[in-house]
Amino acid sequence: MSTSASDIAPAVESPPETGLGQPIGAGIVTALVGFTSSFAVVLAGLTAMGATAGQAASGLLAICVTQGVGMLLLSRYYRMPITLAWSTPGAALLASTGMVAGGWPAAVGAFVVAGILIVLTGFWQRLGALIAAIPVEIAQAMLAGVLLPLCLAPMKALTVSPAVVVPVIVTWLLLQRFAPRWAVLAAFAVAAVGAAIDIVVTHRSLDFAAMVPRVELTVPHWSWQALIGVAVPLYIVTMAAQNIPGTAVMKTFDYQVPWRAAMSVTGIGTALGAFAGGHAINLAAISAALSAAPSAHPDPKRRWIAAFTAGLAYLVLALASGALVTLVAAAPEGVLETVAGLALIATLAAALTAALTPAAHRSAAALTFLVAASGVTLLGIGAAFWALVAGLLVRWLLPPAAA
Repeated sequence: MSTSASDIAPAVESPPETGLGQPIGAGIVTALVGFTSSFAVVLAGLTAMGATAGQAASGLLAICVTQGVGMLLLSRYYRMPITLAWSTPGAALLASTGMVAGGWPAAVGAFVVAGILIVLTGFWQRLGALIAAIPVEIAQAMLAGVLLPLCLAPMKALTVSPAVVVPVIVTWLLLQRFAPRWAVLAAFAVAAVGAAIDIVVTHRSLDFAAMVPRVELTVPHWSWQALIGVAVPLYIVTMAAQNIPGTAVMKTFDYQVPWRAAMSVTGIGTALGAFAGGHAINLAAISAALSAAPSAHPDPKRRWIAAFTAGLAYLVLALASGALVTLVAAAPEGVLETVAGLALIATLAAALTAALTPAAHRSAAALTFLVAASGVTLLGIGAAFWALVAGLLVRWLLPPAAA
């Protein structure tokens, strides 16, 4: 009796059969975590730039739609779990910078320019190399300085609205211990319940008409102060803290992000969304792993479904933009800032670690951090820009051992 080669060849293990439920579930979780963990930061940033409640709601809707559509296009075409997000560091930058010369229209103009710069980065290799050449400790120190005032907000809010803020902070702490991924979502849920109770007790009325999703377009105004103080720092933090780390995260899962296509989609999405109030979209960094990891699907070729689902979920979440802004506007003072600050603590810790760990240029990084945290404005230009200038100058002047 003869034995064929196929009878004695070792069996090749194939990925276990898995239905669509796993990647679809992973995509929904990706969207929920990304949205709830930092939408408060986005609203704080847009409001600080001078946006009205309607304009802030329109901006939140715009970035949900643009990143949702971007994920649908990129994941479907390239069959990769390419996940997009709004620029949380960029929103924190806006919140710390405050209103610029020219007001909200000038901020919108800066958002458009930031989008154009992102597109150029995809096609002009030298521009991307210039951003990559910014020392990591300087970029991270600037980001940490921008985040510090926001992360202090929960402590300040304790003296203003303790009845609502204390349960929010306690909930966040408990979930950090047992389920860190859901800590911010749970904190927001408690904040929403506390705000609702406060609204009922104080007999305040809600503007239900404002809860309907709507787009408010703004004609951009070009202000050199906004271009230097908002557009350039927004572009830098979006590239250094989101796009570049985002590609690195994807590489850990053996995915090579199509750089030119990703920059084109996110840059064009940023520029178009700016007219409706959106500040910036980019490659996801931390949340990218939720769709790209094996937990999304055993077969790497099927994980794109998770990113595609996340895109669809963001289109649904966009419908909640008006309701969220209305609720935030009626909430007790300091509640929005508390949720935003708690959401950014982990990012602040990571930025400080990256900025101050290298001993060779610690003084330059520390100065960058202090200037960014100071909130100083010179010549109508915000602290983030001057922090970069100061840090790079000190790093160049002092030898590595002293810098």
